[in-house]
Amino acid sequence: MNLEVFAAAALGLLVLLLVLGGAAKLVTAGRDAEPGGLSRLGPAVLVPEHWRRSMLILCAAVEFVLAPGLLFTRHPLFRWWTALFFAVATYVLVELRRRRPDAGCGCFGEASGTPVGVRSIGRAVVLAGMAALVAFVPVSGADLLSAPLPDLALALAAGLVVLAVLSPELEEAVARLRYRAPCEQRPASPAKALVRLRSSAEWRSHEALLTSGEPSDSWRELCWRFFVYPGRTASGAEADVVFAVHLSGRRPAVRAAVVESEDAGGILQESIGVSAEH
Repeated sequence: MNLEVFAAAALGLLVLLLVLGGAAKLVTAGRDAEPGGLSRLGPAVLVPEHWRRSMLILCAAVEFVLAPGLLFTRHPLFRWWTALFFAVATYVLVELRRRRPDAGCGCFGEASGTPVGVRSIGRAVVLAGMAALVAFVPVSGADLLSAPLPDLALALAAGLVVLAVLSPELEEAVARLRYRAPCEQRPASPAKALVRLRSSAEWRSHEALLTSGEPSDSWRELCWRFFVYPGRTASGAEADVVFAVHLSGRRPAVRAAVVESEDAGGILQESIGVSAEH
């Protein structure tokens, strides 16, 4: 097995991790995270609060530029900048561990929330070494296709094993799969609940009573999301039309009630027929 095969395998792994890392950072930066959520992820930790989202987007943009540059060209600029990128990442992780031992590396966005340890730093060092190899042995995507398949597969497998051992995100992902939080503790988007409501039979049967297409109030209780719409009863009296959307299951239940009283707190759940057991 010659050095070009190792360089081609390193190129493939670098491109894969750059794309995955950039995509995960963009998802994290674009998500409506809880206040201060980015303060636990590097490198956003090391900049002022109003720059943290921009820093994640900038890192993702750099990764998305480097990945195709490595894959489709042999230009030394992309290779040495990739090596510099991972060398700087190694330094940043060392600083994070020293200055903010509670913060995660943010390498793959929210998935990298585990505090920075030796494994995360070691992965950055390995990636910097791979980038240096690709810089000294210029290869491109064409070399991935022309390399001897058994040798390339063996080199890729060895690299994947090393990176997997050095990736605490995999353990965290397995732990999440093994433990599923109860419905009342799982995050649920109000927008998705609203989409489910407006596609339900309960919505269609009560839509004629509504005087506004937008809810006047909304809140969550355990596994239910409530929406209150201003409306009228069949006799013309002012009323609130209250919908409850269950937040779990492929076809979640939707309940509705028309409540004339403005203060329906004491009878709301009884009227709709929801309970914690659902």
